[in-house]
Amino acid sequence: MEWMTVASLIGLGLFLLVVEVIFVPGTTLVGLVGFAFLLVGIVLSFNYFGRETGWLVLGGSAVVAGGLFYLAFRTNVWKRFSLKSSINSKVNEVDPAEVTTGMEGIALSALRPVGKAELHQKIYEVKTLGAYLETGSRVRVIQVLPNQIIVEPII
Repeated sequence: MEWMTVASLIGLGLFLLVVEVIFVPGTTLVGLVGFAFLLVGIVLSFNYFGRETGWLVLGGSAVVAGGLFYLAFRTNVWKRFSLKSSINSKVNEVDPAEVTTGMEGIALSALRPVGKAELHQKIYEVKTLGAYLETGSRVRVIQVLPNQIIVEPII
């Protein structure tokens, strides 16, 4: 029964360490729990079976851990779980010829302070200078930046 406990703790610890390094790097919690399981398993092997067997278990665990990490990186298992696509678009690219200061339109969504507005039959994402506007409010463009259209309410 002691062998089963030691083997289970070490196996689970090694598994969690591999999961931490390969699949969820940076979370630290999974790695710490895995290291704790591994450490408890090794300490129990010293307590249950003596120094000689404890050192064998420690050395064997180190060899198995090294082998697992080597195989995981060599076989590129981690590449199957990584994002391979990229986004090449830009946010709200505004053509200065289409949107000019002084243009008027209607808010298609609530502007709190960012939302959608229709300006000359085209829909744009617009931003107010802090004012909250309801859907259907009339707006006027007061500034056009490369990636932002600033509007104010028409009162």
